[in-house]
Amino acid sequence: MALDSESRWRLVRMMRARGRSSEETLEPLIRLGTEADLPAMVEIYNYYIQNSVVTFDIEPMVYEDWASKFQWINKLGLPFIVAESPSGQIIGFAYVAPWRQKAAFKRTVEDSVYLRPAAIGKRVGTKLLAELLERAKAAGVKEVVAVISDKGAESSIALHERFGFKRQGHLGKVGFKFGRWLGTVLMQKSL
Repeated sequence: MALDSESRWRLVRMMRARGRSSEETLEPLIRLGTEADLPAMVEIYNYYIQNSVVTFDIEPMVYEDWASKFQWINKLGLPFIVAESPSGQIIGFAYVAPWRQKAAFKRTVEDSVYLRPAAIGKRVGTKLLAELLERAKAAGVKEVVAVISDKGAESSIALHERFGFKRQGHLGKVGFKFGRWLGTVLMQKSL
C-alpha cells in the first residue's frame, strides 16, 4: 500500500493513539535517495566495512566519497534509492552502478543493497531490490550483475536467487580482509 506522506503520518498518529508501534506495522517508504540521506548511507556502509566481509572496502568512507558516487550515479540516470522507516530514519539503501567503464557495457550494471542491522530479516532488502530492479529496467538497463562475498553473505546470495539471479561463476581468493582470503560469487539477471 503506497501512501502519500500526509496519509502516512495520519496513520502513524492513529496507530500510536491505539497503542501500536508504527515501526512494527507500517512498511518502509522506498524512494529516490537525496543528498540529505548521505550521512545515513555513510553510517550504514561503514558498519559493514568495519564488521563484515560483505564489502571488500577496508577503510571507512567519508561523506565526500558517497557524495561523489551519488552524483555520478544520478548523472548517469541510474537509480539510487533508500528505505525510510515511518519515523523518518534511513534503514537501507540500494543502487546500481556501471559494471565496467567500456562503452559496450553501457546497459549492464552491478547492484548494491545495504541495510541497518536492525532492518535485517524484516524484508526491507526484498523491497529495496524489487524497486531497484524495476527502476533499473525503466532506465534502460538490460543486465544486472551481483558480486557477492563467498563467505558471510549467504543471505545476500539467497535474496538474489529469489529474484531470479543465476550463479555465473566463482572467483576464489580475490580479496583479503580480516586476516583471511575471500572470494566472490558472480550472479546475473536479465531484465
